[in-house]
Amino acid sequence: MIDSGHATVKHVSVLQHQPEITNLILEAARSGFADLIFIHRHPLDSLVTNWVWWRNYLRDGRMIKGTSQVYRSEDELCTALDENAAEFVEETELHLQSAPLALRLEDLMIDPAREFSKVADVISVDLGLTSMSIVPPRTKPYGHLAVKEKVPRFRTFINDLDAEAKKRIERIGYNVDGLT
Repeated sequence: MIDSGHATVKHVSVLQHQPEITNLILEAARSGFADLIFIHRHPLDSLVTNWVWWRNYLRDGRMIKGTSQVYRSEDELCTALDENAAEFVEETELHLQSAPLALRLEDLMIDPAREFSKVADVISVDLGLTSMSIVPPRTKPYGHLAVKEKVPRFRTFINDLDAEAKKRIERIGYNVDGLT
């Protein structure tokens, strides 16, 4: 199973698999019945993209593939984010504690073949990846940094994250203030 965070471990969320279902999946992985691969991105990028997706879905019933379908420019996105903010690092951390293999979206963008080969290793398949051309994800990494620079409230929100939230972000391999 490849999970990109559309299932919650602790917090109930609309249109995501509930914690009870997720825990059954995690138990299957712990027992060796299934392999679990978790694909994630910087939690502050998730905040920006997920907030935009949910806002459009809940307001208009419209499913979008990315912020560019809704906002014509970063300035428009920043204006919208300046009015609203949320934070949800804990779910990513909980998923990472459970997944035998976690792949960062940013690493998939840099070298998709290398990262995809890790999936092949987990499922014990030789795909001959050296001759494969794998297209990287169609998203921009670290988009939250542009929003942080343009939206004072979002910058304040990030700067005011409590020490535990900042530690959680660092534990999952990212930096609150930079690109890591």
